[in-house]
This record gives sequence, C-alpha cells and structure tokens, in this order.
Amino acid sequence: MSEWLYADNGYYATYKSIGKDGDFYTSVSSSKFFGGTIAKHIISLVDDGFLKKDSVVCEIGAHHGYFLADIIEFIYTLRPELLNSLEFVIIEKFDALQEFQKSYLQESFGDAIKLTHYKSLKELKCENAIFIANEIFDAFACELYYKGKVARVHESEIIFDIDDDWVSKKAKKYHKDRGEIAIGYEEFAKEMAECCDKFEFISFDYGEMQARPDFSIRVYYKHDVIPFFDENIKRDELFAKSDLTYDVTFEHVKDAFTEAGVEFIELRAQMVALVDMGILELLEILKEKTDEKIYKQELEKVKILIMPNFLGERFKMIKFRKK
Repeated sequence: MSEWLYADNGYYATYKSIGKDGDFYTSVSSSKFFGGTIAKHIISLVDDGFLKKDSVVCEIGAHHGYFLADIIEFIYTLRPELLNSLEFVIIEKFDALQEFQKSYLQESFGDAIKLTHYKSLKELKCENAIFIANEIFDAFACELYYKGKVARVHESEIIFDIDDDWVSKKAKKYHKDRGEIAIGYEEFAKEMAECCDKFEFISFDYGEMQARPDFSIRVYYKHDVIPFFDENIKRDELFAKSDLTYDVTFEHVKDAFTEAGVEFIELRAQMVALVDMGILELLEILKEKTDEKIYKQELEKVKILIMPNFLGERFKMIKFRKK
C-alpha cells in the first residue's frame, strides 16, 4: 500500500483531481461550507482563549489546498483581522504537490496570508496550534492480516504467510482475526505531540470506533469501488493509478494519541460535529446576504455533508487536545 500510494511514482505523488473528474468525492470537494465550518470553529477557539491570535493553523495532507483555502476565505469573511496574525502551515512530503498548493494559495490570497510548508511534523515547532486533516488515517499504509499471518503480494497474488509480532499484538488488542492493521499512527501521534506545546487536532474520516470483523480494503477508480480481493481485479493495471483505502479503526487512532500524552476529546458523526460547529448558522448568514437561487444551491451541497444517507453518518470527526 505504501508503494501503491506514496512511492516516487505512487498515486499521491502527483496532482490528482478529486470530485466529478477524479476517482472519488470528499467533503472538501462537496461544499466550501466544510472548510467554512472549521473556520468558524477556529474563531470560536480564539474567542474562548484556547487559541492565541498568532496561532498556527496547520493542515496535514492538503493535496489541492482547497480545504485550507476555504478556511482562509471564511476567516476573512467572519473575522478578517485574524489573517494578519494567524500563521498557516501545510505538511506535505511531495515537492510537486507543495508547488501546486503554493501556486493556488498565492493566486487566491497573494500576500494577505503567511504560509509555510514542511515535509513532516518533525520540522515544525510551535507553541499553539490547531491541526486539521480530512481523510488522512485511511491513507496510512496497512498490513493485511488473516488468522495470525500477514500478507505479501507475489505476481499479483495475495499470500498470507508472514509472521509479524507487532501486527499480531495489534490484531489481538483490537479483536481482529482478519482485516487491516494500520502502520504509522503511533509515530504520527508522537510527532504531533512533540512539535507543539498546546493544540487541538480534528480529523474527519470513515470508519468506526471498534474494528470491523473483516476486510474493508478497496480500490477507488473513476468512481468505481472495487474490493481488493475481487477475483476479477487487475491489480497490476490499477497499481499507483487508483486510490487504495480502508475503514479506520478509531480505537487504534485514539490509543496512539493517548499513549503520546494527548487527550482524546470525542468521536462524533460528521453531521453532528458540523452542526455543533455552526454550519447551519453559516447557511443563515448566506441566506441573509444572497439571493434565493444561490442559497438553495449551497444548501443542496451542504446536505451532502450532513445527511445520513450521504456523508453525514458514515464519516466521523475525531478530536484530540494537548493542553
């Protein structure tokens, strides 16, 4: 999975369209009000005193840069003076994507914001921050585990014959006799805990607190969802040309951060989290300031974010704090 997604010629190594012209949709590609709601939340953290006015707003894995751009746009609308003091940061390992993000944000905001890129959290040092991410934990590499053995791929065939004590211990801990065991959560949590003195981290992803009892790994290609174990799948042809993902076990994420000394706050359905953070209030502001046609268009997009039969229930928000 690591080679499929993150090698020099991997899927995420170059710019990929997301949405209608890509392989899948995300909350970011569905509505600007996703980022707008996070902007409203950031302002509330400043007002409550948790965040200082000169805090870092850091997105991890920004891809296009659209999510952070939407946040900045709404901060400008709701509290423009904060753009003079907040520092915006993107953690992005690929140079090509960094250049795309820099170009897009420069075209959007010019010198109105302070933007810095780092390749990893190890390079960042700050006192006060909010970290944000969308669909990051499902993109961590994983091992495929089945009844005590870890998989390898040989000539496109999946063979379970590797012994791995660490993977086996994780499988036992999360009561799995088969499925995906994510690799890297512990290191990621430790890096975040060490790079900043006080922060909140919120991330959105699909999955459940408890581990699934089976495999969920699948390929997204041109909006088709292909189970990784499908007998007809042509893995060699799809390798590095499609997205590979799986459902997140949020208990594993929670344990990784609490072991790093970061407090787990909550896990909530995306629809509940966005409503609590003020997405409906933002829609009311829009309704007062624009015509009915534009309001209804944006309302339909927001419904994709919060309705249970779309993204609202399957996607979850997980929140941590280091105080």
